[in-house]
Amino acid sequence: MARRDIGTDDPRVRVRPGKRSRPRTKQRPAHADAVPGMVTRIDRGHYRIRLEDPALTTDGSGDITAMKARELGRGKVVVGDRVAVVGDTSGRKDTLARMVRVDERRTLLRRSAEDGDAAGTERPVVANADLLVIVTALADPEPRPRMIDRYLVAAYDAGMEPLLVLTKADLADAAPLLALYEPLGVRSVSTRLDPSSRAEASRAGGDGVEAVRALIGGRTSVFVGHSGVGKSTLINALVPGADRVTGEVNVVTGRGRHTSTNLQALELPGGGWVIDTPGVRSFGVAHVSSADVLRGFPDLTEVAEDCPRGCTHEAGVIECALDEWVADAAPEPAERERRRARVDSFRRLLAPALEAEDPTTPTAHRR
Repeated sequence: MARRDIGTDDPRVRVRPGKRSRPRTKQRPAHADAVPGMVTRIDRGHYRIRLEDPALTTDGSGDITAMKARELGRGKVVVGDRVAVVGDTSGRKDTLARMVRVDERRTLLRRSAEDGDAAGTERPVVANADLLVIVTALADPEPRPRMIDRYLVAAYDAGMEPLLVLTKADLADAAPLLALYEPLGVRSVSTRLDPSSRAEASRAGGDGVEAVRALIGGRTSVFVGHSGVGKSTLINALVPGADRVTGEVNVVTGRGRHTSTNLQALELPGGGWVIDTPGVRSFGVAHVSSADVLRGFPDLTEVAEDCPRGCTHEAGVIECALDEWVADAAPEPAERERRRARVDSFRRLLAPALEAEDPTTPTAHRR
């Protein structure tokens, strides 16, 4: 069949006399006039940004909305990122600036979707935060030490300092739970705020709230915890006008209902930021290496120094110092049980890390 001849008069043909198609360049504009700011919320591809100079906005709030420039590629931008924007920085309704640069991160909190996922499936959560505030209830729902251990591992991996905040201290004694973490040097504080009491959530004070405020003032803190522990209630007490939705614990399952649905950074009166995260029922740490998992258990790190070289610290490994530490007859039975619980928590987190490092050899079959 003869090939159809399409002449230059055909509208489908674009002719540029005397010029060739210009190749795409890898050079990008420097954007020396870009304005710095911090990402405070992300909603369907729109980035809410607080500018360092609030006077640039019409209302003086410093809050603008921006879209990510194409030259930034597919890299994920998260709440807490320090960015630079160009374009309309007035913050007026229906205006958009353009995010053209993301600064290097000081810290990065990450989580895996599920334990046992292949390496590389971690998800960035929050950037440039100083404190990981682990919120857990002493009752209704019951505390979950294994969940706290996961958060500690994630905090040490991210380069963040952990802070344990215990809620509903009027319903149960905090001493047994604190006994697990005091030897680790993890700072802690108790509050009596109950998320089922909305009137109490509206107060700026409350038992223990000022102690929390003093510890997080002037810093950027990420609040994490499983559903129903009172994260949003505590944030409402710390940040007047935050209006984070609160909920009650399911009386049948004993679990909380998800109320916060997105990450949002809120400015503290007097300086500093709190970042509220959605409540979760699990927090994967499969992306953390086996060596870094051990860093999340400072009390076990010292014990593991007596392990033979190359010890993986798994159950059943010959001459693992962790087993000898648990079996030591010197401590009281209660102390031996505490040691056993600590080692069990460590090994539970260690398994997905070892599988990610060598997926061809399941940890259950290593000896």
